[in-house]
Amino acid sequence: MSPPGRSSSRPAAATGWRVTRGTAPDRIVSTVDPESRHVHKTRTRRQDGYKAHLAIEPETTIHTEVELTPGAGSEHHEAAVARELLAGEDRSVEAFGDTAYSTGTARQALGEAGHTPFFKPVTQRPAVAGGFVLDDFRIDGPGGTATCPAGRTVPLSPDRGPELARTANFGNRCTDCPLHERCTTSKTGKNLRIQPGCDLQRTARQQAADPAWQDAYRRWRPPVERAVARLVGNRNRRLRHRGTTKNNAWLHTRAAALNLRTPINLGLTHNGTTWQIRATA
Repeated sequence: MSPPGRSSSRPAAATGWRVTRGTAPDRIVSTVDPESRHVHKTRTRRQDGYKAHLAIEPETTIHTEVELTPGAGSEHHEAAVARELLAGEDRSVEAFGDTAYSTGTARQALGEAGHTPFFKPVTQRPAVAGGFVLDDFRIDGPGGTATCPAGRTVPLSPDRGPELARTANFGNRCTDCPLHERCTTSKTGKNLRIQPGCDLQRTARQQAADPAWQDAYRRWRPPVERAVARLVGNRNRRLRHRGTTKNNAWLHTRAAALNLRTPINLGLTHNGTTWQIRATA
């Protein structure tokens, strides 16, 4: 979601200077709305503003919880906010979401809360076209080792906490490996980066290959996408206010208005004393 306005300035170039194309963490991108941030939906789709996080009941498309946050920051990541959106649930739910929610940390937290995540797993990208991916390696977190497809084992870096990644460097073990060309192009050997919840991600990719899982995901994602489209329709992707607090209040008001309209569309009527929804065949 984009802020109502922003301004930018570009300094005059000096001899030998080059303007970086990178983005500093927590960078302010607007002089009129200093709480807005860069939002990276994908590697190619970028915008400035805020993120709207939604929890939607797919059968009725009722918004059960919404939250608006600045566009950047680990605490505002979809996977982190998802846990907050489901914190008020008093029973177990099946939670559907795209790859943005599919982190090992989020899966573990929701599993501990009794929920079942149906998050689309992140596609693995091999270092060599058609070569090995992380799932082809045997990772033993408690034992602190990683074993490659050729059966060569190396130690993992020390465990520095549940939120930090570990690494496995195969180094010169790759020099005479017969599978080297299918594994890495690095002259210094294969170097693995193992994110927290690696085993949960591996299990999730196996589950996502199940036709039953795919049928459930295809069934419930479309109504959620339609609910999102209604929320941001009629130019409501562009915000009316400045600052997180006011825009968050606006988002809650709009979601509440749509929640009131939805039962009417489902046949809600008033008989003079009570409200009821007409039964359908």
